[in-house]
Amino acid sequence: MNAPHPPKVAGIDPSVSPSAHTVAPASPVPGAGPSPGLVAPVTAAPVPTGPAPGALLQDRLAGWVSDLTTLHELTERLSCTHGLENALQEVLRAGSALVGARRGLVVLEPADGLGPRTTTGLGLGRADLGHLETVPRGALPYDPGAAAEILHPDLLAEDGLDPRHREVAARLGYAASYALPLSTESAGRLGAAVWLYDEPAAPDERRRHLAGLYVRHAAEHLALLLEVERTRARAATLAEELLPSRLPRVPGVQLAARHRTGPRGGGDWYDALPLPDAALGLSVGSVTGSGPSAVAAMGRLRASLRAYAVMEGEDPVAVLSDLELLLRLTEPARSATALFAYCEPALRKVTLAGAGHSPPLLIGERRTEFAETSVSAPLGMLACWEAPSVEIQAEAGETVLLYTDGLLHRTGDPLDRAFARLHAAAASIPRTLRHDPGAIADHVLRTVLPDGLDAAEGPEDVVLLAARFD
Repeated sequence: MNAPHPPKVAGIDPSVSPSAHTVAPASPVPGAGPSPGLVAPVTAAPVPTGPAPGALLQDRLAGWVSDLTTLHELTERLSCTHGLENALQEVLRAGSALVGARRGLVVLEPADGLGPRTTTGLGLGRADLGHLETVPRGALPYDPGAAAEILHPDLLAEDGLDPRHREVAARLGYAASYALPLSTESAGRLGAAVWLYDEPAAPDERRRHLAGLYVRHAAEHLALLLEVERTRARAATLAEELLPSRLPRVPGVQLAARHRTGPRGGGDWYDALPLPDAALGLSVGSVTGSGPSAVAAMGRLRASLRAYAVMEGEDPVAVLSDLELLLRLTEPARSATALFAYCEPALRKVTLAGAGHSPPLLIGERRTEFAETSVSAPLGMLACWEAPSVEIQAEAGETVLLYTDGLLHRTGDPLDRAFARLHAAAASIPRTLRHDPGAIADHVLRTVLPDGLDAAEGPEDVVLLAARFD
């Protein structure tokens, strides 16, 4: 009868036999007689010449611990990523190290069809990814809908390889591929990750096991980031839909607007409204808070301001006073900053009033200066708001730039330095750009917010509204 095999525990192979060593007896003390009750000295068993089985166990245990440490470090690095694109790049780098490949790509195609659908490459340019997209879907080295790994150890030697795939593989210089599905129980299928080898190759069983463990963890992290990305996109879409889809055309003035939404969706707005007597109403403002509730409050406030502007736009103080009363009655837990300007393009005259808002900037050939507005509290902060209006007389070719505080906050500088930075950016606008309000707004954004601070995932909403008078 065969003896039962001991179970395999923690990755240690139980087939290794136990040690056959016996403890050698102590050597007799010189000059001493034989001890009573002892027989002749026992000869020690010969020492095995091969590696000790205990050393094999230690080596395997050390390898197991090393693999766990590697997985822990890679998953920790992945957990520190916040943006979806950064996470996809980290998955490719970590997987490349685990399976021993130099290049790869991740294809996101969520099964629910809600997107986003994207392809990210490691060591592959946009043109390379474009070449891969020309391969028929069923002949690709990966399948976003597959539920198991796909291994092609020698693509060019495979029978029945699609001619277009063979051509693309030769062009890009890869000869083998290894793909793993990205899926979770809750989110379902997300896509696939594939790594490409320059020569015929295949990861061994240990590497495939480690890569599988890592990709299962990565899929859970990517599912969370995917949901965050969708929430951000929905908030940004909602905010954009509540803002003007296009600016009006009014004789005597050219308009341009730029809007950057924060990650959680903010309450910044802008508006341009044609008014009776060939006048134009301009407004910018910001509601406190973030998220869908702030976006909804912004939409209600902007719609109300448009109504007040049509009724009494020639008096900006009255427009903001009515808006303040509405905010205090309908949104008692919120406050808002706002600036409303009544423009008469034929006269190049601007009458404006502000409530806790930054002053507009007047940009021209001979001057770049902030408008002198009175200091006033934001709407909803006092029992009754009122502040005097001011008038600006623009010259031909000058631009009035309205903006929200997010432009200043995104700089990370103290407020006085942020204002100086904005003034310097406006003063440095090249003469060739000053005829285009859109180019003026873009130059200000690039100059005030360098080093990627103009990215859509910035912490603050940013609004610029530029009006250039002919």
